[in-house]
Amino acid sequence: MDAQSYNTALAELRTVRDAIKKARAELAKLEADRNKKIVQLSSYEKAKAERIAPAAGLGVADVVALVPALAPDNLPGSDAPPPPAAEPPAARAAAEPAPPSPQPAAAAPAITTTAPRSALTPLPTQTAAAEPPTATEAPRELPAIPTDTSGDAWFSHTTGLASTRPNFTQQARSTVFLDAATGVLVHRNQTHRLDLGAATAADILTAVFHALPEGVERIYITAGDPWHRDADRYPYLRDAVAAWLNAPIPDWRTDTGRGRDRMAGHFVHARNPVGRYQRASSDQHVEIRSAGEWFDTDGDDPAVIRDAFVLLWQALRRHWNDAVLMGSPSQTGRDLWTRTIPTRGQHADGYPVLSEELRGLLHATAGQGRNELITPPRIPDQLPQLVEYDRTFAYAKHTWKSPVGPPRRITAATFAAWSEKEQMRALYGCGHWHVRVTVPQGWEHVGLLPAPAPGDRTWHYPAQPGATFTTWAGGPELHTALTNPLAPWKIEILDGILWEDGKPLEDWAKKLKETWANLSAQAHFHGDAQQARAAHLASRAVRSILLYGIGSFAQRPRMVTGTTPRTMERDVPPDAEIIAFDEALITWQKPTGFTRDPNAHPEWAAAIWSGARAALLSQRHRDDDTYAGALHTPPGSVVAFRTDALYLTQPQTWPYHSQPGDYLLRGHLPGPLTAPTNEEELLTLRDAGRAHLTAHGEN
Repeated sequence: MDAQSYNTALAELRTVRDAIKKARAELAKLEADRNKKIVQLSSYEKAKAERIAPAAGLGVADVVALVPALAPDNLPGSDAPPPPAAEPPAARAAAEPAPPSPQPAAAAPAITTTAPRSALTPLPTQTAAAEPPTATEAPRELPAIPTDTSGDAWFSHTTGLASTRPNFTQQARSTVFLDAATGVLVHRNQTHRLDLGAATAADILTAVFHALPEGVERIYITAGDPWHRDADRYPYLRDAVAAWLNAPIPDWRTDTGRGRDRMAGHFVHARNPVGRYQRASSDQHVEIRSAGEWFDTDGDDPAVIRDAFVLLWQALRRHWNDAVLMGSPSQTGRDLWTRTIPTRGQHADGYPVLSEELRGLLHATAGQGRNELITPPRIPDQLPQLVEYDRTFAYAKHTWKSPVGPPRRITAATFAAWSEKEQMRALYGCGHWHVRVTVPQGWEHVGLLPAPAPGDRTWHYPAQPGATFTTWAGGPELHTALTNPLAPWKIEILDGILWEDGKPLEDWAKKLKETWANLSAQAHFHGDAQQARAAHLASRAVRSILLYGIGSFAQRPRMVTGTTPRTMERDVPPDAEIIAFDEALITWQKPTGFTRDPNAHPEWAAAIWSGARAALLSQRHRDDDTYAGALHTPPGSVVAFRTDALYLTQPQTWPYHSQPGDYLLRGHLPGPLTAPTNEEELLTLRDAGRAHLTAHGEN
């Protein structure tokens, strides 16, 4: 096979891939319809699993997994002994700084310890799952800490690598704002109209530097998304973006970095890419970025967006006299955080970085926000309404406590040797736990803990009574599982990582929350509509600084993107994935593992994500003496989770005081509505609900 045949076959393979994705989506809808009909059939008093199974193309056990009441007397495993009795009641502890008043629970928490993993008895059979994987897609197995002494070696810090306060000030970049659809360019207080031609990267650089010959270092695209101009020619937006970024530009080449700025090469992203260029004939550098990294622009004029960045910088300078807006909110967030590292006291020498093994374990086992769509038959086919609640500035609520100090390994044997008080203190401290979980019998609500699902880094939330699974979870989620207001879940400790409680993010988050509150107030009270809009956008940018700053602590394995001329195809790295190609260039990417990043702290991101997921289920409002969250709604009324948002079939009376973590009513769409079966349908209903609420108000 020659290069041309190879590339042709790759294009054909992408077409097959797309067809498979469509077929899987259609299959998922058919399977949901089949499951719904099985549940309907089960309402007949003489229904039998033996008759329904062949009609559905399933085994008897599969039908029973959907409708346990259909279990025949002679089903294999039906004579299994009943589940063991719950362990003695364990003392409750709070996930918040001060202990809340206890929630009503059906029974006491059941915490079980196990012998070391080498001596574990076989796992109980999982009787059912919320969404059973197909025979060809088994759930992935999460990594574990080695049981021998090699696992103990993971519990250390990386030598010579720690987060320390910088002794330099970032250099501000001369920035312009360009609407690629209209050609309007804003530079300081001046507005220019450019002819962008076909809006290629070459056209943009040529037009900008013709209007402003010197000094421009960063170009924010505010509208027009020029990297999507040829999207119809490619199967995925990412391919179109890669081709746009890598198209040859006379007198320019891909930037290789400079000075303290280690960012080099293009960043290929479907929506918010970054093009980094350097003149071939001089030391001039320039970035082309999307303003969408910071906030949704929603057609705003470039002058308004420029004013938003000015207001953002001014507001941050009230707390950081050396604040500089860097290219992205994640870069800005981490830079601002480093400037809050104390210069005296316990952490004056900085915060050391975990071993690469523990960072890798956290990367594989600590998921981010919960994204789950619940479909019929778990919810009605017809919804009476769809109500959207979104937690305001949610992650800012969970920065008050974070892991610090050397990590300690807590084996199952060590945990079992502790008193009940010591166990509870450890579980509700700063830890990451390897656990075996059992959903209680009679459970009728949503799942509480994430479990590994088929696919790369995907999660689902088993809720079927009696289901058992092994996973990793943080203290806030375990607290919710043990003390939720419905029924305690059974938790068995297999292994764990425990840190001291600390406050490395508190000062940083406090300053950002004050900045956000100040800008939000300006947006609400400013008499000038344009300045009010700019202040609103600036407040959204503060949210992005905190949100993406936390995400940047997670430090994922780095992917490097590169290009190779088609005439030199053999020079493509052997472990690289080809992501795009044209007549001149092959674009590829390859993983390079973890870099020596002094600000890599995945333990902080994991703790915040765990707290945010738990708050979607249950959150105490002390001042109002009430609770909010999915578990405080009737069973069958939760339609979806989307990171910080809940979608329900009933409105709630939860308190809202415009504080971080409060549930804000974002949308309300009256029904009856057909229940969404995929993300696209959910987002369509969401947008309609927001529009209806804007037009008609809460009533």
